[in-house]
Amino acid sequence: MASTTVRGFSLLIYTIALLTFLSFLPISTAKGFKIEEATIYGLQLAFRNDQLTSRELVEFYHKQIQIQNPVLKGVLELNPNALSQADKADQERKAKAPQSLSPLHGIPILLKDNIATKDKMNTTAGSFALLGSVVPRDAGVVAKLRKVGAIILGKATLSEWSYYRSNTAPSGWSARGGYGKNPYTLGTPCGSSSGSAISVAANLVAVSLGSETDGSILCPSGYNSAVGIKPTVGLTSRAGVVPISPRQDTVGPICRTVSDAALVLETIAGFDINDKATIKASKYVPKGGYAQFLKKDGLRGKRLGVVRDFYGFGKGTLRHETFELHFKTLRQKGAVVVDNLKIENLDEILNDQSESIAMGLEFKLALNAYLKDLVASPVRSLDDVIAFNKKHPKLEKLEEYGQDIMLFAQKIKGIGILKEAVLNMSRLSHSGFEKLMITNKLDAVVVPFSSFSSILAIGGYPGVSVPAGYEKGEPFGIVFGGLKGSEPKLVEIAYSFEQATMIRKPPPVRELKV
Repeated sequence: MASTTVRGFSLLIYTIALLTFLSFLPISTAKGFKIEEATIYGLQLAFRNDQLTSRELVEFYHKQIQIQNPVLKGVLELNPNALSQADKADQERKAKAPQSLSPLHGIPILLKDNIATKDKMNTTAGSFALLGSVVPRDAGVVAKLRKVGAIILGKATLSEWSYYRSNTAPSGWSARGGYGKNPYTLGTPCGSSSGSAISVAANLVAVSLGSETDGSILCPSGYNSAVGIKPTVGLTSRAGVVPISPRQDTVGPICRTVSDAALVLETIAGFDINDKATIKASKYVPKGGYAQFLKKDGLRGKRLGVVRDFYGFGKGTLRHETFELHFKTLRQKGAVVVDNLKIENLDEILNDQSESIAMGLEFKLALNAYLKDLVASPVRSLDDVIAFNKKHPKLEKLEEYGQDIMLFAQKIKGIGILKEAVLNMSRLSHSGFEKLMITNKLDAVVVPFSSFSSILAIGGYPGVSVPAGYEKGEPFGIVFGGLKGSEPKLVEIAYSFEQATMIRKPPPVRELKV
């Protein structure tokens, strides 16, 4: 398949571009609109006021990618049709076409490279094993984005196979994309939706999509001072997404603001004929979408639980003081903070191996089904992928990072074992997190970072990560988690907290060295 890869810039061209970039900060259009850090609402207003076109916006992001991506490695591949999509959006806006009224119309969006697009781009999960494969159709979430006129800017880097290949590979690394870097620290971005978070944080794109099985939206969002929504499993379609676990996989937005994330979520949520899980979960989608829950007083009357077992930093540390200040803010905004709660079976949950066993079995079955459904592919099964890696050890850095997780999944067998593991996780969730929420009449729990991700993952529960602070320049987030279908409450809580604190700031401008 034809593709436009983001690599191979010469040092000379890069240096010239960087100097140009530094000379003209902050970046604006000719009509005075500053694109950097702009929200979806701001971009749409600029469109309406003739301060900006979708073409200009795409060209801006192309330039930023050309300048910053050789170091940050947040973008894996650009869509060669992005500018033509932008021109179409500009024409539809002038003609006042019905679809131009959508908040995402004419807005560029970056997709994690496990989300299929039926176009000139690849969908590889970061592996050379899937390079050149042909998908049968757009992923369900991509079809919804195209329907409202969003511009598919390209594919984001990720931890290869959504960090389900090797325990020793760095988080944020893939064979195709290299090692993505946190734009704040140039250190780890956390994975597996690393490139999605890197790119929105560094203003390489307006908004992005990631996916989470256990922590892969919440963790990179926190590490890169972004907002990430991990939806209830089934709220958004996983059809056309390279899978790990159909029981836990979910697709969600990674953006710079809660309002942007809510607008993306309401666009991609809902029924998809190709994903049975969306049938049951569609009952959770509110009429009128999620933007209606962007309320500054959204914390008023909410009951928020604090489980201190997840606050491992000691008193007197910056992080401890920061979260104590956040609890005070939550109370000042009208929330009831129920402190010192306990999940009765927490030790059992954290030491239980059911998730690992179930994911190994589910990965093999789900990946085999995904690969067999491809129109064309160099690999057709997990066995083929493992064999490909062995055949191309240098290409996939096999000797350095291995493929121990895939080998585990290849060997594990038994539908009976899978059923037992799933039942056990259901029991742990009901007697743990759900009991905590119901007994204490909570609207959400509030936890630091992505430390709660496994609790949310095994039960298919939603969570939202919002920027919470910086320690020596390194961002960290705060996560609000709730029961299935509680996204409206979580959006209210997250937005109210965000507006009360306004913590996010863009990455520092530094001299990037290739």
